[in-house]
Amino acid sequence: MTELLCPVTRMTGMTEPTNQKKTVNVPRSALRLPRLSGGRAVLLGALAIAALLLFESVRSVPAGFVGVSFNKLSGSLATLDPGVHVVVPGIQQLNLYDARLQEVTLAHTVQDDAEGAIRARSKEGLDITADVTVQFRIDRAKADVLHKELGRNYLQTVIRPQVRSKVRDAIGQFNAAELISTQRQEVEAKVTDALKTEFSRNNLVLDSVLLRELKIPDSVAKAIEEKQTAEQQVAVEQNRLQQAKIAAQGAVAKAEGESQAVVARARGEAQALSLRGKALRENPQLIQLTVAEKLSPNIQTVMVPSDGNFLLNLQTLGQAAASTPQKKNESGSSN
Repeated sequence: MTELLCPVTRMTGMTEPTNQKKTVNVPRSALRLPRLSGGRAVLLGALAIAALLLFESVRSVPAGFVGVSFNKLSGSLATLDPGVHVVVPGIQQLNLYDARLQEVTLAHTVQDDAEGAIRARSKEGLDITADVTVQFRIDRAKADVLHKELGRNYLQTVIRPQVRSKVRDAIGQFNAAELISTQRQEVEAKVTDALKTEFSRNNLVLDSVLLRELKIPDSVAKAIEEKQTAEQQVAVEQNRLQQAKIAAQGAVAKAEGESQAVVARARGEAQALSLRGKALRENPQLIQLTVAEKLSPNIQTVMVPSDGNFLLNLQTLGQAAASTPQKKNESGSSN
């Protein structure tokens, strides 16, 4: 028997002093834990191990990622899409890769691999500094091959070295003046084409190449700017001369047109006179008709005969006819 000491409070309404204790006898069997049989313990242990294995075997691939399962026994690889998958703990290893759009920036404000912006040389050997951003994804369908050949360090082993190399190659094909003025997009296109091939070979997908900035030495930039300004002034003067030349050619053309018009009018008038003269020669009566038309309307004329060539003044004839009876009357009265 085990004695347990505990304070006891009487029900008489009186409380005994706290320093007084009373001995209570408790059976030893009441303190013993229930013993499990051997089979039940094994069963509970097996259930616990199974629950742990089940917990470890259920793995999830988040959205936007791709999983690569590696079997340690067979050495095989398998690509897993987003969702819940079952892997064998201790035998299969799950590796997650980000399949979303990623980007890497090489610029003078970002120190990547102890080197920021890309330094290159132009076609004439001038120093060019380029800031570039490359956007890419991993090829989801070939994530297992990527894991096998490159692993997680593809950014350091492929992306950055290839971007630097292809940008330097593209810049070396152009002059400095072309790089900062007219051929910027051509440089981007060349870099894009070259990187697409390299990325595809390494199970990566290139999305875009953004050529953020191209910098050349200040002295060279100033000389190029002055040259471009002079060329623009020459172009303006050439444009003015061309406009003046066009205006002069227009004036000459106008004068020639007017001269040709005068000649044409004179030729027309000459032809008209020639035709009229010919008509008068063939029809002499037209002369008399013309003369009659030109006379004053107060003068009355008539042409007789039809084959004659003289004119009669009807007014004169009328006056003569009127004076003849008067003379007759005067002669009769005198008689």
